[in-house]
Amino acid sequence: MNKYLSEFNSVETVNERMSAGIDPRLRKVMESLVRHLHAFIRDVELNEAEWFTAIEFLTRTGKICSNERQEFILLSDVLGVSMLVDAINYRRPAGATDNTVLGPFHVAGSPERAMGDSINLDGKGETCLFEGRVLDISGNPIAGASLDVWSDNHDGYYDVQQPGIQPPFNNRGYFRTGPDGRYRFRGIKPVSYPIPHDGPVGQMLKAVGRHPNRPAHVHFLVGADGYERVCTHIFVAGDPYLESDAVFGVKESLVVAFEAIEGADTKWKANFDFVLKAL
Repeated sequence: MNKYLSEFNSVETVNERMSAGIDPRLRKVMESLVRHLHAFIRDVELNEAEWFTAIEFLTRTGKICSNERQEFILLSDVLGVSMLVDAINYRRPAGATDNTVLGPFHVAGSPERAMGDSINLDGKGETCLFEGRVLDISGNPIAGASLDVWSDNHDGYYDVQQPGIQPPFNNRGYFRTGPDGRYRFRGIKPVSYPIPHDGPVGQMLKAVGRHPNRPAHVHFLVGADGYERVCTHIFVAGDPYLESDAVFGVKESLVVAFEAIEGADTKWKANFDFVLKAL
């Protein structure tokens, strides 16, 4: 056992201090964390000023967190960590709908609506018809599947970001499929928007020459008894931020062509089938 830490034995010295009887999974995680963290410090030969800057950054990140804002999750998002964890935890067979990040604006308890209803309560934005099916891997329709849906408004804000401006549950809804597995509702064509960038994470993005924008998308939580729930988005094809999403949430399989509808009250149509993996 190494009693004293040096530049050359730091990993071993720190990891040997853990007690023998701790949880095996905790040991594996902590040993790897120490090994990679120390390797990073050696790789860049971190100086004291940089180390202090990192401590200050993390301190400011913690101080800005609140019940309404989680800056550490935002940091995880923009570093690609959230999507990597998601990818590892939701490996699916070919043909199943890809997962992506939940995002910070999901609200439990969205009102259940009838198929064909509109979730756009303030009447603003470019109207859009969303339709498609919920299927199993073999292409069979899934009856009784639930779709929890939410999107931003025409200005790029979710209802919870603008209490008193948007009506509660604006651009949100909950639907359940019938025997044919089909869903159909009206909303608006979403718009791209920036993630919160007035704090430490935004300052970091600016320092490294990155923008804070997310491409236009609609969120879906889709589930059914006996199937793995899918947390995903559909993205608007042609959006300028598809290949530079600030949180790395875009997957090619989720990019959807929004079709313009001529001479109708509804201006756009988006068709997408969700394919669920059996448990």
